[in-house]
Amino acid sequence: MAPAVLVEQLQKRYGSAEAVKNVSFQVEPGEIFGLLGPNGAGKTTTLRCICTLTAPDAGRVEVSGISALEQPKMARQLLGYIAQEVALDKVLTGRELLQLQAALYHLPKAAIAPRIESITERLGLTPWADQKTGTYSGGLKKRLDLAAGLLHEPAVLVLDEPTVGLDIESRRVIWDFLRQLRDRGTTVLLTSHYLEEIDALADRVAIIDRGQVIAEGTPSALKDRVGGDRITLKIREFTSLEEAEQAKSLAAALPFVQDVIINNAQGNSLNLVVASQSDAISALQQALKAANLPIFGIAQARPSLDDVYLSATGQTLLDAEMAAASQRDPKVERKQSMR
Repeated sequence: MAPAVLVEQLQKRYGSAEAVKNVSFQVEPGEIFGLLGPNGAGKTTTLRCICTLTAPDAGRVEVSGISALEQPKMARQLLGYIAQEVALDKVLTGRELLQLQAALYHLPKAAIAPRIESITERLGLTPWADQKTGTYSGGLKKRLDLAAGLLHEPAVLVLDEPTVGLDIESRRVIWDFLRQLRDRGTTVLLTSHYLEEIDALADRVAIIDRGQVIAEGTPSALKDRVGGDRITLKIREFTSLEEAEQAKSLAAALPFVQDVIINNAQGNSLNLVVASQSDAISALQQALKAANLPIFGIAQARPSLDDVYLSATGQTLLDAEMAAASQRDPKVERKQSMR
């Protein structure tokens, strides 16, 4: 059976900016596959190339064995695409908008009403279906947008940041619905910069940084690959690089410490990978005390997807988000320097 989505050596430039650099991954039929990365990592460009909305400069894209580059019309018939930005006509009711969408999909007239009834009920939209979309909350608008993308019952549903900016209840509704779609056989490909979203939903994940895939696998396998527990250590609220380097040398010499990274973006805090043992913090405290180094804060936890990103790039996803935001707004850079 052909992969639901196949991407090989995908490349896309915008002027001098290389948005996507040789991205490769494949999505198996009937799974939820997540693309995780900060804003500006190349996730949206990758999705737009898959959905035939953007022409790549190089590479191969297939949907269920059909080339999205050579046979875009055939590929589109298999795809449902939900963009990050919701675009609804606020003078139409939810039902009217779905009827318009059904007509654009050329659905058989006899199938339209029952299909709209089914999708609105499954997404909890029935009480609002005959109200104008201009009165909808952000969560209802996103659910309606999702309903519109599913009317033609696509084999592959592609979502770009499906829950960004939504409240907890709306996110829960969409998460549950996406799991139901997967259980019914629909393939789901989504992007997100929310760690908990990818961890909760994705059967497999590819982590993207600066237009490249830096890690791929199941969330549990990626976290196991990092190995050991994580310890976050701050010597002072604002630690000098000299003291951070001194603490790094002390920590690296301890037998249970596997790796140490100085996180400059977070006040020269230290991120340690340690063998799982209950006395790791105690032993680290003793070593720092013997060197007359204080401890402002210390915590130990199991690995997360953020640790996978940190191990591969030397910064957390939050740091990458802040760095990208500072390029767009100098005020953010000043805030980041005060952290």
